[in-house]
Amino acid sequence: MDEERTALADTVTRFARTEIAPHVDAWDAAGEFPRTLYRRAADLGLLGLGYPEQYGGTPASYALRLPLWRALSRHGASGGVLASLLSHNIGLPPVLAHGRDAVRAEVIPPVLAGEQIAALAITEPGGGSDVAQIKTTARREGDDYIVNGEKVFITSGMRADWITVAVRTGDAGSKGAGGISMLLIPGHSAGLSRSKLDKMGWLCSDTAHLRFDNVRVPARYLLGEEGAGFRIIMSNFNSERFGLAASALGFAEACYDEALAWARQRKTFGTALVEHQVIRHKLVDMQMRIQSTAAWCESVAALADAGRTGPEWVAQVCLLKNHATQTMQFCADQAVQILGGMGFMRGTVSERIYREVKVMMIGGGAEEIMKDLAAKQLGI
Repeated sequence: MDEERTALADTVTRFARTEIAPHVDAWDAAGEFPRTLYRRAADLGLLGLGYPEQYGGTPASYALRLPLWRALSRHGASGGVLASLLSHNIGLPPVLAHGRDAVRAEVIPPVLAGEQIAALAITEPGGGSDVAQIKTTARREGDDYIVNGEKVFITSGMRADWITVAVRTGDAGSKGAGGISMLLIPGHSAGLSRSKLDKMGWLCSDTAHLRFDNVRVPARYLLGEEGAGFRIIMSNFNSERFGLAASALGFAEACYDEALAWARQRKTFGTALVEHQVIRHKLVDMQMRIQSTAAWCESVAALADAGRTGPEWVAQVCLLKNHATQTMQFCADQAVQILGGMGFMRGTVSERIYREVKVMMIGGGAEEIMKDLAAKQLGI
């Protein structure tokens, strides 16, 4: 396992340093990155990690997937690239777990091959955290569902070929979690319109507002049973939150790397910045948080790989996500402070990550939601 993890980390590091890092500023300015990046990542097996071989993937434990998220974040240093390049990891799991055999065979292989893009659409203009109150409807009509409603803040929403969508099925007046279903919607569907959203960070990740106007979707694209969507969503969130935590760890390390390099070469008052005790203490404080986050990620991965994914694991994932994103926030802030005026300039890693911290603390479950969910799982 250690050899496999090291080999994977080395592969991802080379990919990130050569294929991503040199281009991120230009991609941010353009507001997108080339679709060819999906194919290059797929050729290395990065998109298929954790998926069955029959669909073109490579089965992998959480412990083996951890180096992918961590190294891609640390050496690519772009949340925008990470979010869109790996958006299939939140869009495909419900298809894999609950889709019909024919649908899985149709959808998963081209996505893992980098030929198509998958996305997840839960949040609506009227709310996000309270999933049970979504309003987008899917009315059964013969062999189809007719979908009406809106989704917002959808990662890869502009380019997605497949969108896994939370909808409300059953009676028009149905309310609560029991009326939620999951429906896979082809991106070319008539009646689906998309608007690009401007953001504070993740500039090269397309983020969309989706509108469904009498979109007709074949009933075979229903994932699981009608009314079972809420449980599917909650299960999907847990793996997403672990991935966010691992990525936040990598981004924190990227900030530390840049701050340390700057402190060693920048001179003030006739000596290198790192020779000043106050700067060394900042760097040590960053390392304290990085190392504790890394150890916690390994612990939570080990629980999942041992099959212990009950309430204890859910609580640990929630707490870890908060801790990891707070580590990222602290390290980004300290790195910008160490870089001084340069840290305020576009083109530095720390400046970019500083702008991307908040979406990591909100996406996949805001801090407040994570605390409340963890408290419930712990019986508090």
